[in-house]
Amino acid sequence: MATRNSSKRSAAVVGLAVMGSRLMGVVREQIFAFMFGASALSDAFFTAWRIPNLLRDLFAEGALSTAFTTTFTKTWAKDGSDASWRLAQVVLSTLILILGLICLLGIAFSPAIVDVISPGFHKIPGKFETTVSMTRLLFPFILFVSIAAVVMGMLNSRNIFGLPASASTIFNIVSVISGCLFAWLAQGHVDWRHPHFGAPALYGWCFGVLIGGVAQLGVQLPALWGLGFRYKWKLNFADPALRMVMMLMIPSAIAGSAVQVNVLVNQALASNVDGSQSWLYYAFRLVQLPIGIFGVAIATVTLPAVARQHALDDLTAFGKTVEEALRFGFYLTLPASVGLAVVAYPVIELIYQHGTFSARSTAQTAFALQAYTIGLAGYSGIKILVPCFYAMQPPRFDAPARPGAWAAFTHFVHTVVLFTPSRVSLIGIALNLALCFPLYYYLHLGHVGLALATGSVAILNFLQLLYAIQKKIAIGAPGDWFLFFTRVTAATAACGLTAYFGDAYLLGARTTHSLLGAVILFFNIGLAGAVYFIVSVALRVPESMELVTFIQRKFAPGKAAQ
Repeated sequence: MATRNSSKRSAAVVGLAVMGSRLMGVVREQIFAFMFGASALSDAFFTAWRIPNLLRDLFAEGALSTAFTTTFTKTWAKDGSDASWRLAQVVLSTLILILGLICLLGIAFSPAIVDVISPGFHKIPGKFETTVSMTRLLFPFILFVSIAAVVMGMLNSRNIFGLPASASTIFNIVSVISGCLFAWLAQGHVDWRHPHFGAPALYGWCFGVLIGGVAQLGVQLPALWGLGFRYKWKLNFADPALRMVMMLMIPSAIAGSAVQVNVLVNQALASNVDGSQSWLYYAFRLVQLPIGIFGVAIATVTLPAVARQHALDDLTAFGKTVEEALRFGFYLTLPASVGLAVVAYPVIELIYQHGTFSARSTAQTAFALQAYTIGLAGYSGIKILVPCFYAMQPPRFDAPARPGAWAAFTHFVHTVVLFTPSRVSLIGIALNLALCFPLYYYLHLGHVGLALATGSVAILNFLQLLYAIQKKIAIGAPGDWFLFFTRVTAATAACGLTAYFGDAYLLGARTTHSLLGAVILFFNIGLAGAVYFIVSVALRVPESMELVTFIQRKFAPGKAAQ
């Protein structure tokens, strides 16, 4: 019970830190929308930003973080601190070498990369060339955040969660301040009543992003130093632990690629219409807010716990941890998805519709957001389950039965495909392609159809992972899950209805640009959340009852003791 409560407290700490980061991210996007709107110029930036961001999600904060944290935690549990610090030195040195080469190659081949992911940019004069230049400028970002991910993994494995989760908040703050400063210096005089920022200002914003990446890394280093880590350049490609990290990274990258590759496919299809990529980007950023606050926070705390439990061969505790993590994730994301879909338009109007961001862009972004929210709970569930497979059953890259390069390659591919998260991800990419083309070209749903396909695939991928993991470990009785979902669904329906009628009758025709409209919107969101909690308490949802008990102990210890 103590471990369980500690994990939830840690998840709450990470959740609050991630919430701060995502809210600052929304502020960053709000300022960007004010300056550049949803236009050919913003499309160019988001495409250039998507490439290093994709590598960050797949490798730095996805595959690398998962593989390194799992290996580092198990090494510490079995071999002690000295072996773990040596592993970290080898991984960091290897990372700097490999990613430095990747950055150089990315800069050299930026025209070909942009041509693949946004072929429609050639139709607008100058759009393709601007995107290539900004892609080259932003590529080194991946090096900074990858090193920051390794540092975060070391801190998380030693049960330090708050500071690493807050590091991205520092990135957002620094990138906004420095980005605005460089944009203003590059643009020169700006009429703030009718702002117009051109390509020079956008290049200044890119410089701000790079400085923010350096700050995200730097803020974590003092805590790592305090743990006793001292970096030394150490290259050893024969190190068994390094090989394990690298071998885990490849299937992990494939396993985490479904959403990112699907977003790239959507981006390529949307490149034919000016503004479509920006509408999808702004909408997906808002979907990532609850995913980060809930799904990523729970997964961050769950991974070191299940890695230790599996290292100690305690599968009962392993299954219980996964069950609690999934229940907690659904408890938080189901009402968030319904509520966000209901108030999509006024939320986007309040956040983005300023400066050069038009009412048309608000409506189109809101439609995309509503389509994305279909898969919100699935996104969070994937974030929680995928790391558990690496702790429970990492892919085994044994020597192939036959000698030869082709035999080794086919053996490796076979091993990756047999690994459940990788297989599910590949299936998800195929499903997305199968859905995108009819929704986009035949049903003419445009960018909304692309978002709908991505959200639907997230649900299907999660269901495949859930089916696979429940065959290996016990994650709760079906009757308990049915009762849990029945109660949470009823509370979610009450939450959604409250938000709907509040939007219709409280906010009505008022614009959220007015102070009264903004206050009513926040009141409506808070009221919907309160109704969800009250109904879930009345239905005795265990997660709500635990929160009630915590509040009683915190503010009325005498009453709780009775």
